[in-house]
Amino acid sequence: MIIIPAIDLRGGRCVRLTQGQATAETVYSQNPVVVAKRWCDEGAEILHIVNLDAALSNDDERTLKALERILYEVNIPVQFGGGVRSLDDVRRLDELGATRIVIGTTAIENPVLLSHIIDEFGSTIVVGIDARDGKVALRGWEKISNIEAVDLALKVSEMGVERIVYTDISRDGMLSGINLEATRQIAETSGVKVTASGGVASLDDIYAVKELEQYGVDSLIIGKALYEGVFTLEEALDAADSGEEE
Repeated sequence: MIIIPAIDLRGGRCVRLTQGQATAETVYSQNPVVVAKRWCDEGAEILHIVNLDAALSNDDERTLKALERILYEVNIPVQFGGGVRSLDDVRRLDELGATRIVIGTTAIENPVLLSHIIDEFGSTIVVGIDARDGKVALRGWEKISNIEAVDLALKVSEMGVERIVYTDISRDGMLSGINLEATRQIAETSGVKVTASGGVASLDDIYAVKELEQYGVDSLIIGKALYEGVFTLEEALDAADSGEEE
């Protein structure tokens, strides 16, 4: 089980939004490069970075500059998403050095474009499925569609996507625990690798997500619990490696 620290960027700063609400922002650092280097130094194998400005259709110049600095300063892979809605967006991020590129809204609004992107970039492309009550959220979580998350998971799997990041947005930033049942359903339905996200509240959540490895859930994104000091990254990595509670 791979633990992936999250770095959410807004206005070039490291922040967290409670349930994705733009008005519920907590700033954790003015310098996300320092945060990225910290997680790297503490043993992270990969980082998950979100461009909240692009996801919310705001100017993201400072955020992209922060991403460039992070990619220059750290030597571990970076998974990057948020507002990736065109082939040019993907090409730009690929040129910057992002190892994985997460596509969300486009997977629903323009499946033909997604197909072209997959053809060009293959396993670099990850589909982010963010859901509330099982329904897929769009446009920086500001709109809830009528599309079932499990249906989208199956559809993108059939298109050739090899990995999904699944987030229950009602739990994101709430320290209320992972939605294990929904995460398992996404993995079982799609048959592809799944990264779980949203709501990690304790080391018990890590042990619980490890139980889903048999279904293809191989990694877990953690944000607020690390920033709030609920546990350390070292403790999270140990839990992911151990497989059973001490």
